[in-house]
Amino acid sequence: MGSVTRANLDKQPHEVAAMFDDVAAKYDRTNDVISLGQARAWRRAVADAVAAGPGDLVLDLGAGTGTSSLPFAAAGAKVVPCDFSVGMLTEGKRRHPELPLTAGDATRLPFADEVFDAVTISFALRNVHDTDAALRELHRVTKPGGRVVICEFSTPTWTPLRTVYTEYLMRALPPVASRVSSNPDAYVYLAESIRSWPDQPALAARLQQAAWTRVAWRNLTGGIVALHRGFKA
Repeated sequence: MGSVTRANLDKQPHEVAAMFDDVAAKYDRTNDVISLGQARAWRRAVADAVAAGPGDLVLDLGAGTGTSSLPFAAAGAKVVPCDFSVGMLTEGKRRHPELPLTAGDATRLPFADEVFDAVTISFALRNVHDTDAALRELHRVTKPGGRVVICEFSTPTWTPLRTVYTEYLMRALPPVASRVSSNPDAYVYLAESIRSWPDQPALAARLQQAAWTRVAWRNLTGGIVALHRGFKA
């Protein structure tokens, strides 16, 4: 398996899409394993933060197989799962034929202006080649007064936890992924993308630069994951 280096991040969008196509079949199970069972709790936290209800139209960007979209549908909202990986969408359609899974590029969303009550993206923003363009696109398709919720790996706030977490990402995660994933090299890329991702205040600043207001964040699991939220004025 390849080593974890900065070179692993130098992938073109089509290469990233192909990588996710390769891991689609086992993606959800692998995430449960490498997150040590925390992935489901993080999804519940996202659903609570979005607070979707009957009549709401929710965009779930980077939805993959659609697993992250199920809580919104269960709450009575109409959810549109969107992803750029055709392999993920194909697997999602097999599992959840009732969901309107949609192919789309986060930097050029295939939706009209100001149509969604809420937009959300979980563990996918760091894989978009132009983060700021994606944040602007999410803002464009959100109704005035609507909200964004971003769930993403972040920076642990306690120094000892940060050290242990970094060691896990760089040393333990790739071998674990090699046992449960159909493409362990993809998780070498994902480990490096997590380590290179901005911390909580830096991502909040980028949301503000994309015109989101009342931006705030809440740490989950000691800051290993952070929930950022903002509103469209």
